Amino acid sequence: MSRWKELKDQIAALEREAEKARKEELAAVIADIKAKMAEWGISVEDLGLPTRRRGRRKAAVGEAKYRNPATGETWTGKGRKPAWLTQALAQGKSLDDFRV
Repeated sequence: MSRWKELKDQIAALEREAEKARKEELAAVIADIKAKMAEWGISVEDLGLPTRRRGRRKAAVGEAKYRNPATGETWTGKGRKPAWLTQALAQGKSLDDFRV
């Protein structure tokens, strides 16, 4: 085995070992922080840290403004035009032809 390959393997092993040690120490630090917060009655709000929002809000779906008479598909007029509308416009039809 080449010297370079041996060194790369050693680096990889040390990185795995370092990450394992970091996780163990991090768990201990977090446990200590939680214990002190409980002991002193400190909340996250007391720390003045920004809180993360859980999940993402879904955008409200707008009312349909255009309808494909052949299939019943609709489009709100926001975002990218659907393929059926793009094709119809390319064939010379007007956007008003599909207005609901």
